[in-house]
Amino acid sequence: MFKRIRILIVFLIIACMFVLPGLTLAYKGDGVVESGENTDEELRKASQNPMADLISFPIQNNTNFKYGPFEKTQNITNIQPVIPFSLNEEWNLITRTIMPLINQPGFVSGQDSKFGLGDINLALFVGPKEPGEVIWGAGPIFMLPTATDDRLGSKKWGAGPAAVVLKMGKLWVYGVLAQNIWSFAGDSDRADVNQMLVQYFVNYNLPDGWYLSSAPVITANWEADSDNRWTVPFGGGIGRLIFLGKLPLNLQVTAFYNVVKPDDIGPRWTLRCQIQTLLPKNMFQ
Repeated sequence: MFKRIRILIVFLIIACMFVLPGLTLAYKGDGVVESGENTDEELRKASQNPMADLISFPIQNNTNFKYGPFEKTQNITNIQPVIPFSLNEEWNLITRTIMPLINQPGFVSGQDSKFGLGDINLALFVGPKEPGEVIWGAGPIFMLPTATDDRLGSKKWGAGPAAVVLKMGKLWVYGVLAQNIWSFAGDSDRADVNQMLVQYFVNYNLPDGWYLSSAPVITANWEADSDNRWTVPFGGGIGRLIFLGKLPLNLQVTAFYNVVKPDDIGPRWTLRCQIQTLLPKNMFQ
C-alpha cells in the first residue's frame, strides 16, 4: 500500500512540473498575484527563503530505504505549516511547525510496522523585516511528546536554540539552518534527548520556474556512542514553481545517500518529495 502511494506521489509531482505551468501568472513584490506576465522569480525565491514574510504549507514525504536491522522501508510525511507574524515595524516572527506522520517498520523479528503521529517540533524565528544582504533569524525550538505510540517518539519534552542564515543572489540561494534539542521532562524510563540538526541548502534558479536544489539534513545524536552518532547525507534534485489557477505551488523531488549513518538504524538512502502551497498576501484580490 505505502509503496503504491509513494509511486503515485512521485508521479503526480513530476507530472505537475511539466503539465500545469501552461498557466502563466505572476507575483508582484507587494504580494499580489496577477495574470498575463511571467515574472515569478521573486515568489520562487521567497519559497526558498525560510524567513520570508509569506504563509506557506509544505507537505514533505521522506521515504527511507534500507532502514533498521532488517533493511526495511520507513516513511515519514512531514506536515510543515509556516506562518509569519509582524511583531512591530522592524521585526517579524516566523513560526515553523513540523508534524510527522510515521510508518515505522519492525525492529525485531515478528514485530509489525506501526503508523501514527510522531513528536511535533515548533520553531520560533525572530528576524528583521529589512535584513539587508544577509537574511537571518533565531529563536527557540520546542519538542512536544505527541507521538501516538512509544515506537514513534521520545516521550520527552524538549527545547533548545535554533537559527538560520542565508543569502539570496540573482541565481543562487544558499544558507544553513541549525538547531539542538535537549529533553528536560517526560518519561523517566526513556532515554534522554540531546540531538543536533544542521541543514545546509543550495538552490540554483533556472528559467521557467525550474531550479536545482540540495538540502540534506545532517543530524548528530550526542547520547549515542561516537561510532553511531552521525547521519550525513549527500544529494539533491530538481524543483519547479508552478501555478494552479492563482495558487502558487512549489514542487520538488530530491534524493540523498547517507555517506555516514548509525549501524543497523539509519537508512541507506532517502527519496524526498514535497508539495509546498504558497499564500501571498492579497493573492485573491
